[in-house]
Amino acid sequence: MAYIFMDESGDLGFDFSKKKTTTFFLVTFIFTTSKRSCERIIKDIFRNFTPAQRKRRKGIIHCTKEDQVIRKRIFNKIRNVDIKIISIILNKQKVYTRLKDEKHVLYNYVTNILLDRILSKGIIPGGKTINLIASKRETNKFFNQNFKSYLEQQANKIHNVRLEIDIKTPYEEKGLQVADCISWAIFRKYEFKDRTYYDLIRGKIAEENMLFH
Repeated sequence: MAYIFMDESGDLGFDFSKKKTTTFFLVTFIFTTSKRSCERIIKDIFRNFTPAQRKRRKGIIHCTKEDQVIRKRIFNKIRNVDIKIISIILNKQKVYTRLKDEKHVLYNYVTNILLDRILSKGIIPGGKTINLIASKRETNKFFNQNFKSYLEQQANKIHNVRLEIDIKTPYEEKGLQVADCISWAIFRKYEFKDRTYYDLIRGKIAEENMLFH
């Protein structure tokens, strides 16, 4: 079994007059054949927390909320696991007008391009079933089902691979917390020109592409 943990950073808002609207939106895939190695990163970090620190986090590490010391520990552990990272970056100011009005279509479109890249480049060994684990972003069950059906059909039709998609919370799948940290680091590079954490993991990045640049 091959595993892909998927996370995103930024938002899909297009009102740039709002202070919190981001310029970039990106989706990141983390590929591994050992889900346990990603889980171990988070378990090891929690093992060194005090009871009060564990309680405050409620089983979840959000990289944006952690201090520099914890982040460095996380990224140093990420450097020592066998993973490959592929990311697609969307410059929202370049997005076609029609896609701005249908955000779930845009989201599926971006994600499918990324899936196509990771399959086309042969990052995943042939003949393996792929379990793509996505971070739960939509409370609307229709969007979740639409996302799953779209990607599963595309993978089967174009690449003839069996893709199983699970939509989980970071609490349920600790690998998603690793994906959150990695996606956050890549996002910082583009949104804030901050390569501090990106440079720690760039050796793991198989590909990163700008869409609509």
